[in-house]
Amino acid sequence: MQVLTVNIHKGYDVFNTRSVLHGLREAVRAMGSDIVFLQEVKGGSGPSAAQYEFLADEIWPQHAYGRNAVAEGLDHGNAVMSRYPVLHNENHDLSIDGFEPRGMLHCVLDVPGLATDMHVMCAHLGLRESHRRQQLGMICDIVNRYVPPDAPLVVAGDFNDWRLRADELLAPSGLREVFRHAHGQHARSFPAGFPLLRLDRIYTRGVASAVPVPMPRRPWARLSDHAPLAADIQLETAA
Repeated sequence: MQVLTVNIHKGYDVFNTRSVLHGLREAVRAMGSDIVFLQEVKGGSGPSAAQYEFLADEIWPQHAYGRNAVAEGLDHGNAVMSRYPVLHNENHDLSIDGFEPRGMLHCVLDVPGLATDMHVMCAHLGLRESHRRQQLGMICDIVNRYVPPDAPLVVAGDFNDWRLRADELLAPSGLREVFRHAHGQHARSFPAGFPLLRLDRIYTRGVASAVPVPMPRRPWARLSDHAPLAADIQLETAA
């Protein structure tokens, strides 16, 4: 299967001046990924349709949303779009009191041919290193508490880890980052037009293999302030 993660910047371009949601939908569809992890996606109801529903339309029949913040009557958070049935989803609060709300959406998927359910988690961590340290500890606790040791697991999203501390702090959970394992370093993903910082990640545990997928600069550089990451993942099938 292929997984894709992207911070969509609430559907606006890098300068926050115009909506690029239609372009995002075409770009995400062109990838054809089986599971898509979205950060900074707007929720919605009534005449204001949720962005993840617009992006998922007819391609990813299963999706889940975790609201992290509400501002001026509009909410945003993380979302997962999946070709596989979502059996259960829960949004874990990673917020630090008194600061911007953060969260991690945890979904359990029914993937044909597997002996156990697959777990996926979409995360968006804080801007301060002290906050990220606490949030990474929370992620370890969540993984150890809710994910069986033999279940395949993918944790992806915007980790804001420009100081490259996450791997060490996630080590107790057994997670391994796809790009660092393959290339010796994390992928550059920010800013999208000329990536310098290595902020976005795809971590796995309990999979047979995970290989980075090369991503084109266009059209992604004009669709968000973050470049997307993708990986091809091979799972152990049931005997």
